[in-house]
Amino acid sequence: MERTLVIVKPDGVQRGLTGEVIRRLEQRGLKVIALKMLHVSRELAERHYAVHKGKPFYEPLIEYITSSPVVVMVVEGKAAIRVVRKTVGATNPADAEPGTIRADYALEIGRNIVHASDAPETAEAEIAIWFRAEELCPYERSLDTWIYEG
Repeated sequence: MERTLVIVKPDGVQRGLTGEVIRRLEQRGLKVIALKMLHVSRELAERHYAVHKGKPFYEPLIEYITSSPVVVMVVEGKAAIRVVRKTVGATNPADAEPGTIRADYALEIGRNIVHASDAPETAEAEIAIWFRAEELCPYERSLDTWIYEG
């Protein structure tokens, strides 16, 4: 099973879309194994977005992610990273496929509802930034035999 990080960003929380994001991921068959709501500190934001330091959008991004609570979660499932990113849609909502979260609820990159890790290495590093190992709650679901072939 693969794990990935998903963040419902301030715009998603403020617009009451947290439940919708979780619903769509769970409906796909993915499993939430960690979940919390928090105000992001500047330090945490800088750690998460360190790869963008020095870019023109870095400071506005830090200000935005710290402006209001976020809901952060670890999602688990087969090909979880790819499945989450397909469910979320393209980073630019204007390019997102119809039926994706971003296509249905967003218009601009800077207010695109959700963050989703883009690769296994990124997911592992991001999960470690936001969650301690003991905060993850992996569990078995009896319905997994109806989701996965083997």
